[in-house]
Amino acid sequence: MARKATTTRRRFLQQAAATSVGAVSFPYIIPASALGRDGAVAPSERIVMGTIGTGGQGRGLTGRFLGLPGVQLVAVCDVDSGHRDQARAMVNEKYGNQDCAVYGDFRELLARKDINAVIVGTPDHWHALAAIAAAKAGKDIYCEKPLANSVGEGRAICKAVKENNVILQTGSQERSGPNARFACELVRNGRIGKLHTIRINLPCSDGHHKKVLEMNEQPQPEMPVPEGFDYNMWLGHTPVVPYTTNRCHFWWRFILTYGGGEMTDRGAHIIDIAQLGNNTDDTGPVEFIAKGKRSTTGLFNAFMDYRFENIYANGVRMIGENKDPRGLKFEGDKGWIFIHIHGAKLEAEPASLLDEKIGDSEIQLGRTPGHQENFLDAVRTRKQPFATAEIGHRTASICHLNNIAMALGRPLKWDPKAERIIDDPEANALLTPVMRSPWRL
Repeated sequence: MARKATTTRRRFLQQAAATSVGAVSFPYIIPASALGRDGAVAPSERIVMGTIGTGGQGRGLTGRFLGLPGVQLVAVCDVDSGHRDQARAMVNEKYGNQDCAVYGDFRELLARKDINAVIVGTPDHWHALAAIAAAKAGKDIYCEKPLANSVGEGRAICKAVKENNVILQTGSQERSGPNARFACELVRNGRIGKLHTIRINLPCSDGHHKKVLEMNEQPQPEMPVPEGFDYNMWLGHTPVVPYTTNRCHFWWRFILTYGGGEMTDRGAHIIDIAQLGNNTDDTGPVEFIAKGKRSTTGLFNAFMDYRFENIYANGVRMIGENKDPRGLKFEGDKGWIFIHIHGAKLEAEPASLLDEKIGDSEIQLGRTPGHQENFLDAVRTRKQPFATAEIGHRTASICHLNNIAMALGRPLKWDPKAERIIDDPEANALLTPVMRSPWRL
């Protein structure tokens, strides 16, 4: 019982200051599809979109949305001219024209009245400011996971989304996979008995982590900022530090100022499904016990080896380790189910669990053709998508709190309602970053 789930790892860049708008040209012959014939969606019914952040992840999402009916991508934005030019070429090739506009500052893209929705595919440290600005501009948002780079930023996104009545889908596409949803239905309907433990396998054994360890043994000298790259805008609200190439594209995720390491990278995918299966999408654990190892020298300071235990108010224990195979295991007093992340193959004991049917009167979690399709459906119907801002925020908060517990070297008592760490001012100070002027939440 194995199916492929659409998966993408996160990458890169974002907004900036320096604008260049692509030339607009109109074809002399208007194709029938532009008028809504030949089964195409008429322009009046299309969702007009723009992409903020067009590194590897942003371009991947741009390509995914370009392939879906009823979408018209009209603009891309990035602080790296090379990245935005690549994205513009993708869009123009799709439509056979040169109409795609390019921006270096996301605020100019958001000022366009014709854009209904945006993709936020920037590095993690830019998610909050971009998403909040998009919400205030009245745009619906597809924001890559983790929703934000801190607990405080995540809550600020939720507030902006609610106040401006916009749709937000967190890019936790694993939760939209049919196998993952089926497994969570089995758990929620008691097929494994009473759930008592969730085991998270979050390995750091791949080539990326090995490369990080190698690079940390090498000098990372200050370098000239490449032409066409607005490094100050890339840094955004974070402190000014010398430019070196490995600080930025892709590798930023292993520097805790900009990302959360594997904990918020693929960990956000796995923990997100744990939340769904445990029926705790609107809350989180109340205790965090986590120990980890990381480099004390070098550019990269994300935790590369760890063990964490998170305890929920309902008594369920979530235990995570740097261990293969990547995925999670729901354990009950009558059986277990293991979900392999990125592919969503299922294993179970007893194996007959995978042949079960969910009855009409039981808990059903719904299905979608895909995570991006689910977002577009929400934009059209104004019904909430599978991974709302609140859901994405609660998942990301677990990841951030594990990182804080590891950084401080002590357990944390968490109040998920107040979103405060109990009796620990030092830890609470780490919930929201101090932002460099002029940026603020």
